[in-house]
Amino acid sequence: MEEVTKEYRHIPVLLSECLEQSNLKTHYTFVDATLGGAGHSSEVAQRLGSDGVLIGIDQDEMALAAAGARLRNLALNTPPQIELLRGNFGNLDELLLEAETPGVDAFLFDLGVSSPQLDFPSRGFSFKEDSPLDMRMDPGKQTVTAAELINTLDASELTRVIRDYSDEKWASRIAQFIVESREHAPIETSSQLVEIIKAAIPASARRAGGHPAKRTFQALRIEVNSELSVLRKGLEAAVRWLNPGGRILVISYHSLEDRVVKEVFAKHARTCTCPPGLPVCACGANPVLKVRTRKPILPSAEEIENNPRARSAKLRVAEKIR
Repeated sequence: MEEVTKEYRHIPVLLSECLEQSNLKTHYTFVDATLGGAGHSSEVAQRLGSDGVLIGIDQDEMALAAAGARLRNLALNTPPQIELLRGNFGNLDELLLEAETPGVDAFLFDLGVSSPQLDFPSRGFSFKEDSPLDMRMDPGKQTVTAAELINTLDASELTRVIRDYSDEKWASRIAQFIVESREHAPIETSSQLVEIIKAAIPASARRAGGHPAKRTFQALRIEVNSELSVLRKGLEAAVRWLNPGGRILVISYHSLEDRVVKEVFAKHARTCTCPPGLPVCACGANPVLKVRTRKPILPSAEEIENNPRARSAKLRVAEKIR
């Protein structure tokens, strides 16, 4: 177990900002919807008292094992009640009912792929390592892998996935190269796919914008795990479970995630849009959230230097007002 814990170390992004924005009280119920290695939660646990509750959710069995070991090893005088649940935050309603949670004072969603998932080649998330094209967040429950998508979707569907989930300008060309390549042999590893992508993107376009396979790998991961629809479902559930005065914190890492967060927050923060002269509101807008971050909170230059994976992080916060 100790080896798993060491391997699953994950530097928490925007940690001090999350702790400040959570507005923690010792009696709070805090839900870490993306527990990972408990980087954020280990700090939260030290700020909750014996009347507080920390609920950690993750669909990755390895993450739960590492987080449990880390939280058990905290030397706390007045530890909170800690409950770890295996599942996806898209099933937040079922998970919180299972935990018999009456209400929640703060939610944290730290989106994207954790560092250990990227660092373990067997998970197939990284374009930098040669590994099977898997990309499933929960291999035990999910059946469709990235390799299956690559080898079964037609060119138009592949183009849609790559374009819609990454804004890759060469999506159509990459999809066509994939289809042509798999006619000779199945595409089963990340290195195979990387070489196909490199061949599809003109050399002049590969000189800027980072690794040429980055956007396609992101798109496949999002499709395999239905990340955007799951995120929307999880945020909607969090709004329902939040106690008045409670807060939702979301750290996103690309524009597609950030757009979903902004849309859900804006939907529940919408105020009356009726003309000023109407004696009674007719639009039915009844806000339940107050968005506390007009602009997202970004990592400092010092944090980015110490943890390059924080570079694209954006933190948005909303508070329940009724």
